[in-house]
Amino acid sequence: MFKNSYRLLPQRDFSTPRTPGLFVDSNNYHKGLSFDYIPNVTENDFTDTSQGWLSWICNLVVISLVYICTFLTFPITGWFVLKTVPNYQRIVVFRLGRICPPKGPGIVLVLPLIDQWQKVDLRTRAFNIPPCQVTTRDGGVLSVGADIQFRIWNPVLSVVSVQDLNASTRMTAQKALTHSLAKKTVREIQTERVKLGEYLGMDINEMTRPWGLEVDRVELTLGSLLKAPEDSPSAPLIMPSAPGLEGLTGPIQQLAMHFLSHGVTSRPQQEDSIAFTDELSSAAESVTATPGCVEELLSKVKLLLSESLVRQVGACYQFDISSGDGQQRRYYVDLSQGSGAAGEGSLCREPDVTLNMSDRDLLDMFQGELRPIAAFTSGRLKVQGDIKTAMKLEELIKLLKKHQL
Repeated sequence: MFKNSYRLLPQRDFSTPRTPGLFVDSNNYHKGLSFDYIPNVTENDFTDTSQGWLSWICNLVVISLVYICTFLTFPITGWFVLKTVPNYQRIVVFRLGRICPPKGPGIVLVLPLIDQWQKVDLRTRAFNIPPCQVTTRDGGVLSVGADIQFRIWNPVLSVVSVQDLNASTRMTAQKALTHSLAKKTVREIQTERVKLGEYLGMDINEMTRPWGLEVDRVELTLGSLLKAPEDSPSAPLIMPSAPGLEGLTGPIQQLAMHFLSHGVTSRPQQEDSIAFTDELSSAAESVTATPGCVEELLSKVKLLLSESLVRQVGACYQFDISSGDGQQRRYYVDLSQGSGAAGEGSLCREPDVTLNMSDRDLLDMFQGELRPIAAFTSGRLKVQGDIKTAMKLEELIKLLKKHQL
């Protein structure tokens, strides 16, 4: 019964040329490009060569009728067809679905029923890329963001070429950021921040210029170092010797400016070099001159607490210390009220700043052997809270050094 009920539909023969029909010009039919619908705006040529002769006649008749009706009822239609365009904007008009040259500035005429228009702002705009994790060439993981300024140089392309210009630009900039910085080391990113921003701007421009968009400026914002490079995981990053600190931004720059402004001279070779000393001759001196554990350091801090120190600092700190045997201990220094307090354990309230480091690094920092900026940039010191509040702890370190001398 159902033996001959199914028959294969006749298939199209793609080898034979197709006829374009009445509404499409046969000379420019189906070029095979995905951007055939975009006019040649670089030469101010907005003619649609794909339009057939019958379609052109129909468009001409409809446009003529709309012009006649508009002028006959002009006192009334003038409130709807006349648009005021400021100098920083342009109007992109689609007349019967086909693109027209941009209009403005000044008073422009938009025909009713057959014109669809959209305003385009030509002023410079800016957006920021939130900090994202970038794995560098040397195995380090760095948090990097960017501030980008761009403007639209061609309003027609910005409307025709891309659907959501802002979202597409953000996505393109973020991909270009992670792709270009992955080829650099951590030190190159930190010391050549301005140059890398210029190169990144050129890379983004190559992808966004077909959209009618041009990037004017890209400024990288460096965050914290999440993972030290594999070649030197404990060594601090290169610090610029210039007082402008052009290679640093964000919290790292704030720390550097704070510590360098107090007369600290930049001696990276002496700070980071390895010194070989006689352990037998310096053993007795190290025991008498420096505290041997965190508890001894805490007892010395308690002797220095005063109301004047509380007025200078005015914050409470919590130290999450990890020892060499893997144990985690917690200490606090409260310099927010009274004469201050210090001890082992947790605070009764939320601390202003939480510092995470090892017990050896804590002793070295309070003894002056480890610079806080070097510990922060190398990842040995992690700060949770306000960076400026954390820098106020240096008043206690200075006071402790003064009593040790």
